[in-house]
Amino acid sequence: MRHPPRLSALLSGAALTMASTAFALMGTAPGAAAEPACTVEYSVSGQWAGGYQGAVTVTNNSAALSGWSLGFDFPAGQVVSQGWGGKWSQSAATVTVTNESWNGSLGTGAKATAGFIASWTGTNTAPTAFSLNGAPCTTDGAGPTPTPTTSPTTPPTTPPTTPPTTPPTLPPPTPVTGAPELGVVGNKFVDQYGAVRRLLGVNRSGGEFMCVQGHGIWDGPVDDASVKAIADWKANTVRIPLNEECWLGLDNIKPEYRGTNYVNAVKDLVTKVLAHGMTPVVELHWTYGQYTGNSSGCSDVHASCQKPMPNARYTPAFWTSVANTFKNDERVVFDLFNEPYPDRATSTAAQAWSCWRDGGTCPGIGYEVAGMQDLLDTVRATGAKNLVLVPGIAYSNDLSQWLTYRPTDSAANLAAAWHVYNFNTCSNETCWNDTLAPVAAQVPLLAGEIGENTCGHAFIDRVMKWFDDRGLSYLGWTWNTWNCNSGPALISSYDGTPTAFGIGLRDHLRSLTP
Repeated sequence: MRHPPRLSALLSGAALTMASTAFALMGTAPGAAAEPACTVEYSVSGQWAGGYQGAVTVTNNSAALSGWSLGFDFPAGQVVSQGWGGKWSQSAATVTVTNESWNGSLGTGAKATAGFIASWTGTNTAPTAFSLNGAPCTTDGAGPTPTPTTSPTTPPTTPPTTPPTTPPTLPPPTPVTGAPELGVVGNKFVDQYGAVRRLLGVNRSGGEFMCVQGHGIWDGPVDDASVKAIADWKANTVRIPLNEECWLGLDNIKPEYRGTNYVNAVKDLVTKVLAHGMTPVVELHWTYGQYTGNSSGCSDVHASCQKPMPNARYTPAFWTSVANTFKNDERVVFDLFNEPYPDRATSTAAQAWSCWRDGGTCPGIGYEVAGMQDLLDTVRATGAKNLVLVPGIAYSNDLSQWLTYRPTDSAANLAAAWHVYNFNTCSNETCWNDTLAPVAAQVPLLAGEIGENTCGHAFIDRVMKWFDDRGLSYLGWTWNTWNCNSGPALISSYDGTPTAFGIGLRDHLRSLTP
């Protein structure tokens, strides 16, 4: 915003058998027979038209491991849509399952099991080769593929007299209590136990502008009571906008509001958010770089307004520092940049999206740009595996080519971020169906800001319904005591008293919680 001051599956009618395949995975060494590196059991516990539930159980037959990674290729186009018991990722046919924080230690003879839901077409052929921690392993043979009990040469002429009306329910993982360590499986956010999660909550504005304006660090209180008031709305996520110059401690910021003082204030707020069981999203909002072109928010070179793209001079240093600060706590989410708008500076969509991803010298922008790939690589270079959110262009309101240009993530823990207000271009269900739905079908989608300037909530009611219908995530803008003339404000008091706009979000969040 630009400112003022688990699961059920439908079974087909045919009876299906359960099948499991055990593979002894053997490491080899030149000239000598090696001991088995591990044993893997690949099992299918339920199959239906187009989908199935499976599991892999690995037994470590070698020296104790402090971390593990199991790899295999699906031979028949299967695609994992959800997983638990490990962090699942898939690139083409190749699947990788890495340990969670709680099951990384795997002693000699110890087992670890990870389950999944996947789609299939044609024949659901089982994988035949696995690797453990990157070392290829051989198998002692291929196992059976799940097939129907009967294989009629012609389809039945009449349907079953009593077709199933209620599908059996697959037991879901138990969600973690409190703020989760978030990961990505298919197009879902999941916690460390594999339970599907949605991020629902608010923005807490202030940290992006108060310091650079010389007024403080936060706009209003950020004590325990004020954070508890957010949790009382049944929010589970708080997005915290930040200022890169204040975090890095640049000289143009007052000493009391910069560097260590600022960083400690952010860490303290993150700690309070976590203490109330909510997910903190730390987000880069205002950045260095002079831009005076189309839709410029200011002529200032300093981080005093929204710039079209982050800069190569300071932003990588910001994300290196932030990632190092929070990389040991995967409950903290990173939002790379608030609202990119290179499309306002460049003449074509291709130029805008290329600038967005690759950075460098971008048409219409007078400073060297750090692209989304640059910033993602910067975060991962610290060893941080935290969930990262990547916004689109047009003030994060355009995701039309996000999938085409999306950055490559070595940690496979990436999601799309999108913003919408009633005055944006993509502010109706037709646009959402056309441009958001394809993205949300492949990766998790978070509406990091939803709001309206009507002093009511009719518009965000529509947004929330569209997102609820698809199990997506959203955060209201903003938990500040402004008024509708200066920006959508959810509250009139930091005790959580809602505005006419905020009451729509508050009541809706409460209605979603049993």
